[in-house]
Amino acid sequence: MHWYPLTLTTPVKPHVFGGRAIPERLGRTGLPDGRIAETWEVSDVEREGARVEDGPLAGVSLRRLTREHPDALVGRGWRGPRFPLLTKFIDATGPLPVHLHADDADARHLEGEPNGKTEAWHVLDAVPGATALVGVRAGVDRERLRQALLDQDFDAVMRRLPVRAGETLYVPAGTLHSFGPGTLVYEIEQTSDLQEHAMRHRMEDGGALDDGEWRANIEALLRQWKPEHRPDFAPGLRLPDRDDAERVILCAGPYFALERRRAGSTASVVHAFDTAVVLSNAGGPVTVVCAGRSWELDRGRTLLLPAALGRVEIPGPADVLLGYLPDLDRDIRVPLAAAGYGPAASATLGPVAPAR
Repeated sequence: MHWYPLTLTTPVKPHVFGGRAIPERLGRTGLPDGRIAETWEVSDVEREGARVEDGPLAGVSLRRLTREHPDALVGRGWRGPRFPLLTKFIDATGPLPVHLHADDADARHLEGEPNGKTEAWHVLDAVPGATALVGVRAGVDRERLRQALLDQDFDAVMRRLPVRAGETLYVPAGTLHSFGPGTLVYEIEQTSDLQEHAMRHRMEDGGALDDGEWRANIEALLRQWKPEHRPDFAPGLRLPDRDDAERVILCAGPYFALERRRAGSTASVVHAFDTAVVLSNAGGPVTVVCAGRSWELDRGRTLLLPAALGRVEIPGPADVLLGYLPDLDRDIRVPLAAAGYGPAASATLGPVAPAR
């Protein structure tokens, strides 16, 4: 197999909270008219799975490549039924529904799915005063939370946090959350579309739910709620890089890591890897060099780099996001320690501390 950077089909979601920020503020072209809430940059979600758009593998599904070539595509001996990373651009012109996602245990036990969904949001843009609801306040029990959800009084029980461009939030599965209005984010997460939300309307079209369905949704949410999770936004941790280049680890945990890499006009982003990399462009058009060839990557676009490629170089100026499956010791803990970061700083990224 001759591997190359993969351009994938991109499901587009016109949910009611969306607007036009992805084409107008991010600069993504080729999108349909009307409201756009999400573009699923890399997806192996059931019935929403991507296919390769160009090259010798055009038309082949991401799931087929994952199952038939796990070492070359995903890397490092990984095995599983689906490609493990889901990435999105999300436009919260309006507020997202208050919702949560099952963890792995609840996904298997309650939903019959192989995994749940831990996620992280990297804020690309936010209006002044933008906020997010993240986690339930300490001391709120299940009955009090149920009543607040029935009253639709989320601020009575949830933490409201300021949202600032450049910050990132690692959101463990089971955390009740919402963000928006006025927020544009890049999201990386486990491959899953499981969620339970507390709203009286459908997020797809705004249509009203009947009372029985709404109350059933709240009870399902309460069964999957993990009251201990109260994550906070963090600016990421900067690591040494070449002159006129910047490397910031935005978040990390057992399911994924996300970095933002920038290079000025006299430098390049250079990244060696042995697991698949989701490369998304947060800045102007760039040239991506892999395996002795070049590919163009426009604003707001994504390439999936198979593990077999091993190295990528992006001449500056560049501003890109790199999502991958980390070896937490080699990729996160060791370089952070070498840069002088202690356990408290590392913990702002997510659950990166070694197991005891």
